[in-house]
Amino acid sequence: MTAKTLTVLGTSSSVGKSLLVAAFCRVFTRRGLRVAPFKAQNMSNNAAVCPDGSEIGRAQAVQALAAGASLSADLNPILIKPEADTRSQVIVMGKPFKTLAAASYYDYKETLWSFVTSALDRLRSEYDLVIIEGAGSPVELNLKAGDIVNMAVARYAESPVLLVGDIDRGGIFAQLLGTLWLLEPEERALVRGLLVNKFRGDPALFEDGVRILEQRSGLPVMGVIPYLKDLRIPEEDAVALENLTTSDLGMEKAEIEIAVIHLPRISNFDDFDPLSAEPGVRVRYVHSVEELGNPQAILLPGTKSTAADLDWLRSTGLAERLAAHARGGGALGGVCGGYQMLGETIHDPERIESRQAGIPGLGLLPVETEFIWEKSTYQAQARVIQGPGWLASLEGEEIKGYEIHMGRTHGGTSWLEIERRNGQAVRVLDGAVSADGRVWGCYLHGLFGNVLLRRAWLKSLGWHGEAEDQPAADPLQAEFDRMADEVEEAIGTDHLDRMLSWQQVPH
Repeated sequence: MTAKTLTVLGTSSSVGKSLLVAAFCRVFTRRGLRVAPFKAQNMSNNAAVCPDGSEIGRAQAVQALAAGASLSADLNPILIKPEADTRSQVIVMGKPFKTLAAASYYDYKETLWSFVTSALDRLRSEYDLVIIEGAGSPVELNLKAGDIVNMAVARYAESPVLLVGDIDRGGIFAQLLGTLWLLEPEERALVRGLLVNKFRGDPALFEDGVRILEQRSGLPVMGVIPYLKDLRIPEEDAVALENLTTSDLGMEKAEIEIAVIHLPRISNFDDFDPLSAEPGVRVRYVHSVEELGNPQAILLPGTKSTAADLDWLRSTGLAERLAAHARGGGALGGVCGGYQMLGETIHDPERIESRQAGIPGLGLLPVETEFIWEKSTYQAQARVIQGPGWLASLEGEEIKGYEIHMGRTHGGTSWLEIERRNGQAVRVLDGAVSADGRVWGCYLHGLFGNVLLRRAWLKSLGWHGEAEDQPAADPLQAEFDRMADEVEEAIGTDHLDRMLSWQQVPH
């Protein structure tokens, strides 16, 4: 049996497609269907690791969690990870394919398209419904010849299409009607309905707008989706951080303030979402000395280019400020690329990231890193084996996370032992920590998703939050249900039933 499909396309980037797909995954899963998300091509440095070590976009992993679907590279067969303004690492079926200049990417369209169609075919053989997400706009006319993610996929699947516009940014009529006007007739025939997303206030105030859209388009407006505030669901990419750079995640007046350095090539910044979810904790993303202020702790996140972002830290004066913070007894942590930066030296004999064979680190941990071409991508289970300060109470504690990194780091006092990678038993030491426990780093993403570790570190900063023995509910599952409830109410049962009744449309 071949699964039905529903394609969600947007009038531009950041109209909310990824969250709507996650919501639809939850809505239709709650109706008893086996649902899987699919995005042919994603551009993001926010990645997730599947059980077999394959790397996919974080958004597709989140959508799969909403649907209860298994993680696999089929959900996101092509992941583009920018390394510079005109160069990206291309991940195909979860593994590094090539590093390409932007101008060269479309030379591989035929090869990449075969992976896209094969992955979608496999999903449709395993599930009842596949919800396809587009990227950007389907009417970027200068790019349409190379399209392998928007209407090209919808036409291949003969899939009914929902077109989403973002009313919060303004110009909703131009967004939706203009996009429809620019579609080719055979593409326009696939569009079955419109969605108005991110509406603030009373939807009744937009009734005239709905009528105008329906009259001008000849299509039903399937729903006016409210602006969903304070959703604690991992973002697709770092674009979402632009509006958070000088604002907060957490309380206005917080007991604990944590600054995350907003590196130019930041990756997997959802590592820190669990911190901002704790009461009394404020997380700020900063990219200048002036914005840094005097937080209790500073975190260096992952990055797609450790060498380039280390240069940026020095050029902005943040490197010197981080060193002063550590010398003054401030707490400082680094994850993945941030961990590499905290060390003494980064060796790059094969010039993987730099034109230099050796790059000085920040010198705040006694470790050295050597870049190698082999990329490590694992789901990981680890154990805290030792450590001073806040780590002492965690000795023997089991924690879960994942690894995505190039390079090997050695030296210093390891405080983690990785015991399983992708389900296989291993014994790999990881991380380093200063003698007083205030400066630490490791390769394990998802570290703060472990409640006991997270709260032990926060308590070392002076936090007086929930008791450590209080069981932690899964906040992400609750957020999926909240989002699905809102979308379900806004669209209504009749329209949701209609979506499931839409037939595939031969082209």
